[in-house]
Amino acid sequence: MKLGLTLAVGGPSPRIDIDLVLEAESLGYDSVWTGEAYGTDAVVPAAYVLARTTKIKAGTGIMQMSARTPTCAAMTAMTLQALSGNRFLCGVGPSGPQVIEGWHGQPFGKPVDRTREYIAIIRKILAREKPLTHDGEYYQIPYQGPGASGLAKPLRSMTHGNPDMKFYTASITPGGLRVSGEVADGNIPIFMSPEKADLMCKTVLDGMAKAGRAVSLADYDVAPHVKVRVGTDLQALRDSCKPEYALYIGGMGARGKNYYNDYAKRLGYEAEAIQIQDLYLDGKKDAAAALVPDKLVDELALIGPKERIRDRLAAWKEASNQGKVGTMILTGANREAIRTVAEAVL
Repeated sequence: MKLGLTLAVGGPSPRIDIDLVLEAESLGYDSVWTGEAYGTDAVVPAAYVLARTTKIKAGTGIMQMSARTPTCAAMTAMTLQALSGNRFLCGVGPSGPQVIEGWHGQPFGKPVDRTREYIAIIRKILAREKPLTHDGEYYQIPYQGPGASGLAKPLRSMTHGNPDMKFYTASITPGGLRVSGEVADGNIPIFMSPEKADLMCKTVLDGMAKAGRAVSLADYDVAPHVKVRVGTDLQALRDSCKPEYALYIGGMGARGKNYYNDYAKRLGYEAEAIQIQDLYLDGKKDAAAALVPDKLVDELALIGPKERIRDRLAAWKEASNQGKVGTMILTGANREAIRTVAEAVL
């Protein structure tokens, strides 16, 4: 099992703890991941990390598709690949309707279909087999619609990209997981239980079968985010994780359309997920966080003394041995945490 970590870059005053990245690189971590919501972007931090390191990979987890044309994303990816010695991992995804429509001012549409088209276009650009053309529901290249000049012609990328570039999605929905199996090389779920990995893996395999790909996870990277907190007060560590889980389960989406709430139900916490959402959407965020079960936190996160974390890692290693987890991406990790996990895994 490979190890990665997320970078905390957002907030009022963005900064990157490059010393933490350099230590992770020295410990043998495989990748660092950056994200974007409606503040800092994912690309600039990834470029900064790649410029300051020599071995570790940097991935976008994820670039929001509606914020960039697929050709813009391809140009970004090819540039980062070339300048980093092929250490860039290209993560793309639809984000959610609140961000896409509320921030970017774009229609959210059908995320599965957009993902399929988006990655297909980037792969065509990287292959350079012929000038780029695409006639789909979301993208028409060359453009011939309203306002077109009539002067467009298909173009071939001047840059020779690497056709072996790895593409990641970030989905926990059945449709998103299936399309990831169809067109991507990996998936970055926001949280995951190692004992219930089949909730994701079987759906990815269904997508592979639909696309006529080899139905195997051998060359596909399931790379979940895993919270990590090292300390002796187990309950306090659990409680420190709960507000973020409550945010996703309760507040990331509308009532009746919250992917994370649906996933918590599939994990076996249906009654709790309903209650957490009701409280969160009523503005009772602290009460919602208090309802996040200790058992759920223990399933999803690595928390407690070093010995407890090492014991819990056994379940993740078993999932990895079964081919169901390729990379564990630590979130909220400090130096003690990245060392503790590295000592147990690498």
